[in-house]
Amino acid sequence: MAFTGLMTGCSTTQRNTQSPRTSVEQLLISEAVIRSLPRQPESPLPIPQGSNVILNTSGLTTDQTLLQQVLTGWLGQQGYLIRKDEKNATHRIDVIVGALGTKLGGTFVGMPPLQSQLIPFALPELSFYKSQHQTGYVKYHMNIFEIPAGRFAGSTPAFLADSYYNNYTVLFIISFTSTDLVSPPQLGTFLRKPLNTPETQGEDMTKAGPGK
Repeated sequence: MAFTGLMTGCSTTQRNTQSPRTSVEQLLISEAVIRSLPRQPESPLPIPQGSNVILNTSGLTTDQTLLQQVLTGWLGQQGYLIRKDEKNATHRIDVIVGALGTKLGGTFVGMPPLQSQLIPFALPELSFYKSQHQTGYVKYHMNIFEIPAGRFAGSTPAFLADSYYNNYTVLFIISFTSTDLVSPPQLGTFLRKPLNTPETQGEDMTKAGPGK
């Protein structure tokens, strides 16, 4: 009874987000998109570097706008000239988005939260072991056509990548995360440090030196 009373008096409150997407979801998608692009300087496209291209994307998610903007920058780095309309372009690149989003799954061993009419208080969730696995995933390819003839110039292999962010709870109160995200957000903790403080900004300015 003492243990039950103690556990009913201890609980944590956490809201996943105050925005349409959590910051973790946004990072999972954006970092998967960036990782899907080759880092080698040679171009994987079947058209010469320096070509004037127009870029279109099609898919089943509104997140394809992010993909299009990232691809625009990457194509520019590869030496292609991005145009806004077909009259100034020699090729059209159609990006076919097969998948772009996040997947959530998990495992729970313990007692779920209980609300009973027989007792005047609710019992919180008791997790002997709990895991939540969240994955960002992207897969797409490009079809390229000549303008204005509309002749098919070639297709790229699939671009694909993923990222992950996992949460674990062991023995009711021991929690930790595992992720491959760069600088993921952290919930409040006594040992938490801001990712970018005025002190670190000053150090970066000192390392850069004047005029850099």
